[in-house]
This record gives sequence, structure tokens and C-alpha cells, in this order.
Amino acid sequence: MMKLRHFKITVLATLVLSAWVATSAPGQVGGASGPPTLVSKDAVSQWFPAPMGWAAETKGGAGGQVILVTNLDAKGPGSFRAALETKGPRIVAFEVGGVIDLGAETLKVAEPYITIAGQTAPSPGITLIRGGIDITAHDVIVQHIRVRPGAAGGSWRKGPDFDSISTVGAYNVVIDHCSLTWGTDENLSASGPRFTGSTPEEWRKGASHQVTFSNNIIAESLAHSGHPKGEHSKGSLIHDNAADILIIGNLYAHNYERNPLFKGGVRGTVVNNLIYNPGQRALHYNLMANEWGATAPVNGHLTAVGNVLRGGQDTAQGLRFLTIGGQGDLDYFGRDNLMVDRWGSSLDELGSYGQTGAKIVKHGAPLDWPAGLIALPSLQVETHVLTHAGARPWDRDADDVRILADVAEGRGEIIDSEDETGGYPKHAMTKRAFDPAQWDLATMRPKEANVLDNGAKARGT
Repeated sequence: MMKLRHFKITVLATLVLSAWVATSAPGQVGGASGPPTLVSKDAVSQWFPAPMGWAAETKGGAGGQVILVTNLDAKGPGSFRAALETKGPRIVAFEVGGVIDLGAETLKVAEPYITIAGQTAPSPGITLIRGGIDITAHDVIVQHIRVRPGAAGGSWRKGPDFDSISTVGAYNVVIDHCSLTWGTDENLSASGPRFTGSTPEEWRKGASHQVTFSNNIIAESLAHSGHPKGEHSKGSLIHDNAADILIIGNLYAHNYERNPLFKGGVRGTVVNNLIYNPGQRALHYNLMANEWGATAPVNGHLTAVGNVLRGGQDTAQGLRFLTIGGQGDLDYFGRDNLMVDRWGSSLDELGSYGQTGAKIVKHGAPLDWPAGLIALPSLQVETHVLTHAGARPWDRDADDVRILADVAEGRGEIIDSEDETGGYPKHAMTKRAFDPAQWDLATMRPKEANVLDNGAKARGT
């Protein structure tokens, strides 16, 4: 019987030595040849990692104009929406902090070459409520924002259907260090058309591809809320034929299913995530025959390395780390994944649901592995994720602190409404002028750590 220690966290993140990216041979899995080479030992570098995975080459809005968000209005001049709709390469910087109420609407990122730099906002940072973000463009970087759609006033099966953030046929996209909760569909997804063109290669180009989800909190997707299908507490949907998807360093907490779900023909890699208190399913794969119609199934690819699954009070007894259903096989490589129930007893790695002939086909080496990526050992993952995941680790809001503390202590549950946790956040608007000289405009890293604003600084402490 293996037991996983529960680690306490502090409000301000402490330094944990880690290596997300290191100099190595393509396809090397962490631990294969001794300790990994550290990129940096300082916390600021951990909060602003270089893009990883197949989307690593994206520059976002680097080299473009700086667009300033100067108010918290849902639309109009100086709003976040106006910055998103501006054409051409651009960096979105914030001169305000607080809550943007989207009024039960979804923001669209349809113009490519954009960096959304939530780290530039004064404390308490930027939180979007009552809506989400759909990304249909390419070369997009989103960092250090919170998206909390909630029920938005809807009732059971009669409310808005929001992802917190979703990519829709997008590519070269990085969603890093964001806090995504209370979605009424998924919290964070990669989607798009199932079939574009006539070959699997063309299908993959039409779906979301070259996408990285890194260091996010993906939690408390609402169960019995406004989704027209009924119960819908879902973490991440990686849609049919999406390809070159890297999911790394995220916290999945209190989502009934899809932690994440890979659908038919998906090719992706899941590394160093902490999955806590899933309900019926943790990681799963499903190709739906009725959705593929007369098209023959294409095997999915899943590589899972160094992940931790820890059960909670809502977790089904005997839950497997990975389950398969539907029609069509999954090619799978798994290594160093740690699975325990809420009492620390070991769980099985693989299983199935429903009456299915679909098989998990085991492989002896990673199927898809980005060059230069090294995984942390699974025994280091819980500490690392609880310390670094989510928006603005130097300036966490009350909901993130609550979620992280509950995970660390083995508490918390799947919820139906944001009201169960105190409702939407309420922050007075704060203001601070943006000084481009304080930032590396190519990476949007602060040149000095004291550039980052936090609540303690705002209180004069």
C-alpha cells in the first residue's frame, strides 16, 4: 500500500526546485538519466516559464503594439473586449485590477498574434465572471487571469453553456498559469471540427492543434447547473482529432468527469498533473461511433507520465487512472503515474466503462513527446502543483487559496453553484500605470520581482 503525503501550502508560493524544460534528447522522459537540469531556481522564472510543447514556438503578440485595458467595462473603449478585437500583433496589458462582468456573454479571440498578460494588472489581478473566452485564432498566449463563469443567473438545465476557456480550431496556443473554475460546460478545452478534409492528417489540421495547457487550476466545474444536458461537471474536453496537445503541471480538482477526456483520434501528452477528487472518471478516452458515422475509427495516442491521482469524498470506489469506452482503440504509454484513493490505498491504472470492444494498446516508449521536455518524478508533483499552479501565485485570490488548501488537506467537493463557495468575487477596482520599461516585452516577464503587485504591497506591508 502506497500513501501520498498531503502537503500544506502558504498563500504566497514558496520555491520548489523543478525542471519543466531542460536540455535533453527529444523523447527523453524525466529520471531516465539522472537528475534533470534546472532552468532556474528563482520563483519568478517558475511563474513565467518559456512556452512548452508543440506550441513552444509561438511568440503571441511579441513585437506588436501594447494595448492598455483601462477600465473593467464589458465592452467599449479601454475594455478587455476592445483589446481582444484589435487587429495585428498586440500585447494586452492592464492598468486596472478587479472583476469584469461579461453579462452572460463569451469573449472571442479571433485575431491572431496576441499575448494576454494578466501579470501586469495591479492586485487583485483580473477576474472574468458570468462568461468565458473562445479562441479561434492562432499564436495566442494567455497568462495569469482568472475566469469564473458560474451559473450567471440561470436555472437547472436553462442557463448559459460556458467553457471558462476553449480553443476552437485554433493552433499555436498557450494557456498558462490561469485559474479556471465554475464552468457550466468544461473549464478548459481544445475543440474544433471533427472532420476537415478527407484524411486524418487534414482532420488534425482542422481541429485544435499545437496547444499547451500548463500550470492552471481547473476546478469546481458546476454539476447540476444550467447545461441543457443536465449534470455537467467537466474538467477538460480534448475534441476528436485534436493533435499535439500538451497538458502539463495543472491541478484538476472537484470535476465529476473529463480530467481530462480525450476523444476519438486525439494525439496528446499528459504530464505532471495533480488530479484530486474526480467523481466518476479521471483521465478517459472515448470515440463515439454515432459521431463518427461511417468513418472508420482512428486510434488515439496518449502518453501519460508522472501524474498523480488522489481520490476525495466524491470519487467513485475503485476508480481507475485511465478508462476507455466507445469504439476505437487507444495507443497508450504510461510511466510513473501514482494513483491512490482518499485513504492512501493504491488504485489500478487502467480500466473500461460500458460494454465496449475498444482496447488500450500499451507501448514501451512515449508516442508523442515534445523535444526538450523532462518530467518531474510523481512524488514531487503534488508539492510543485500546489505551489505553482493557477493565476498570480504571488497574489492569490480567496477562491484559489481555498481550493489549494482543500486539496492539500483532502477536503472539498463537487458543487452545483458558485453560491456554495460564497458567490462571485467582489473586488473594488484598483489602478496602476503600466510601465513598459519594467517588462521584457518579448516574454512579458518582469525585469525585477518587485514589479509584481500583490495585496500585501497594496496594503503598504
